Amino acid sequence: MTLKSRIKRISEKSMRNPFVNYIKEQLRHVRVQYKILGLVVGVVLLLSSMIVWQMGNILTNNLRDQLDKRAVSIGSDVAARATNELLINNAYSVYELLQNTLKNNEDVLYLFIVDPQGNVLAHTFGEAFPKELLKANAVAGADKYHLTVFRTEVGVVRDVAVPILNGKLGVARIGMDENGLQKAVLLMTWNLLLIALFVSALGIIAAVLLTRVLTQPIRELVSLTQRVTQGELDVQGMVHSQDEIGVLTEAFNQMTESLSQNHREREDLMVELREKEEMRLQLLEKVMTAQEEERKRISRELHDETSQALTSLMVGLKVLESEASFCAVGDRLQEMRQIVAQTLEEVHHLARELRPSVLDDMGLVAALERYIREYETKFGTEVDFNVTGFQLHRVSAAIEVALYRIVQEALTNVAKYAEASMVSVLLDWREDWVSAIVEDNGQGFDPLQTVVQPGRGLGLFGMQERAALLGGTFKIESQKGRGTTVFIKIPGKMNQGQGKKESHV
Repeated sequence: MTLKSRIKRISEKSMRNPFVNYIKEQLRHVRVQYKILGLVVGVVLLLSSMIVWQMGNILTNNLRDQLDKRAVSIGSDVAARATNELLINNAYSVYELLQNTLKNNEDVLYLFIVDPQGNVLAHTFGEAFPKELLKANAVAGADKYHLTVFRTEVGVVRDVAVPILNGKLGVARIGMDENGLQKAVLLMTWNLLLIALFVSALGIIAAVLLTRVLTQPIRELVSLTQRVTQGELDVQGMVHSQDEIGVLTEAFNQMTESLSQNHREREDLMVELREKEEMRLQLLEKVMTAQEEERKRISRELHDETSQALTSLMVGLKVLESEASFCAVGDRLQEMRQIVAQTLEEVHHLARELRPSVLDDMGLVAALERYIREYETKFGTEVDFNVTGFQLHRVSAAIEVALYRIVQEALTNVAKYAEASMVSVLLDWREDWVSAIVEDNGQGFDPLQTVVQPGRGLGLFGMQERAALLGGTFKIESQKGRGTTVFIKIPGKMNQGQGKKESHV
């Protein structure tokens, strides 16, 4: 089989492999910038991993050699210092020697001395000595020491056996813990990893700079796109070639031309919408003005004409009652007199509801105080009313009417739906803004569901329209079982014609 036929056969096998085809298809769509970044990052990570692994092995071997030398040194020192004490059979001194050595060396895990017959003379294990250690290590012949390594419950132990007086007095055994060694290796590995990450960052930065140079036409197109996002819809890119970048630039030019045309149409629609919105606000203002004027007229007529007529009727009935001779007629007239008195009281109340005169005479605060007193008496709900910033001046009449009606509507909703035991009303005027907050501890509701249901939420819409008409904001927060809070904020202007009157009152 020739070389050409072999290559063709391998190529056909690779084409039949769906995984290889999938990888090739994905690589075709990867950007050049990502390819370069991936190559640089892969090489840097591979080299960094190899360096960290190799340095870790070298460091581990060096530290183990040092640990072994230190174990032999400590074992030899213990063997030398214990010789005299063993000769005079001073077991307690030997025990103190082992304890002091264990205390002064953090890497030492245990120490013990065995006589030539294999009996343990002293050790640092406390009461229970593990007999398995006796067979774990031993010195053979004329060796100066013998090292063995084994794994225990506490980790890897490097056990060194050193003969005492050439083995005539026994053997000193010392066990060294590798935990300190492993911590040092781990710390060094982390430092190497940090260095590797730093080198990787440098490699990525270099790759980014390289890709920027290679993708200059794409960056020019990106710059044009950013200008479009800032509102410059008439920008056009220059087509340098007929390659993929050139085709993309032509498509971009067509897109900006279409966006510019759509933007002009949108601006025309917005102008028309603003004109209609201004007309709607003007119409709403006229409707509210007419409504308030009508309430004033009805209030004056009820107070001046109807009240006087009812009062005259009461006087006439009282005179008739005093002149009648029949008891039944007197009782009937007495009943009529009570009905007329009740009707008169209701007419007075209706007049105050339609247009409270105290709102025009004494201002918003006094009107709300009077309304809240009547509200507490009528519904039995406690209302906490607090006012700040209204000590010297009054706001304009339009703002007073709007805030009075909004607070009135909010308290009416509380009485109808909230089932609250406590309501708080806050009125504040500061920094050219007048705000009102009405909060209750009632059952609450879902504002979205209330507004979207047909025929409901008209009161909320009316409050919102009153605030919007004066350039203010209206916000309502409520959750089921957690009460409701209404926030109103309107630009406040002092009523020049009533400022002195308010201070005088």
